[in-house]
Amino acid sequence: MEKYKSEFIEFMVESEVLKFGDFTLKSGRKSPFFMNAGAYVTGSQLKRLGEYYAKAIHQNFGDDFDILFGPAYKGIPLGVTTAIAYYNLYGKEIRYCSNRKEIKDHGDTGILLGSKIQSEDRIVIIEDVTTSGKSIEETYPILQEQGNVRIVGLMVSLNRMERGTNPKQTALDEIAEKYGFQTAAIVTMNEVIEKLYNKKIKGKIVIDQDIKDQLDLYYQEYGIPVVKKQTFIDDF
Repeated sequence: MEKYKSEFIEFMVESEVLKFGDFTLKSGRKSPFFMNAGAYVTGSQLKRLGEYYAKAIHQNFGDDFDILFGPAYKGIPLGVTTAIAYYNLYGKEIRYCSNRKEIKDHGDTGILLGSKIQSEDRIVIIEDVTTSGKSIEETYPILQEQGNVRIVGLMVSLNRMERGTNPKQTALDEIAEKYGFQTAAIVTMNEVIEKLYNKKIKGKIVIDQDIKDQLDLYYQEYGIPVVKKQTFIDDF
């Protein structure tokens, strides 16, 4: 596992963005884990978050793009902090753009804020997590309305590895197939489990055997199979 991935998993746990236990999702589904990107609230957290996104985008999509598009609302700070990080890490100016939930009819009019999208622009969409692909259904038409643009890919922080409408595909894989652009995540749940199962973060085992068993049951019903059990304990 790449160093930045391993660090990002620890970062999610330490920031209390990724939690394990008993949670009820918006869909009503019972889940043994929950991710809330809204828990990144400090300057240092946002700085680090942007750096992890920038590294993942650079690794998966390279530098051949012009705009980071962060769908409202959570995508707005993600796009801003990642654009800053991308310049600091790789010396490339990336423009930032987002959408408004309501079209503005005065001053800076229109549905977009930040950089205007121009014909031939190459766009990377940035989100926190994708479960059903609904946000892309809303975002894709907005981008297509801006002219002859090319969507390079979609980057999320965590691939939950849950089935979409096709039981053999994750939601991210379905998006890639439906819209014809790449999708990627900083880390997958398989990588999270590989990193955290029976291992200590700041003296505490995050995924113990009980939680691992709950995750196995959850993914038997809703997702792609998780990694095999390991039998050792490491201290970090």
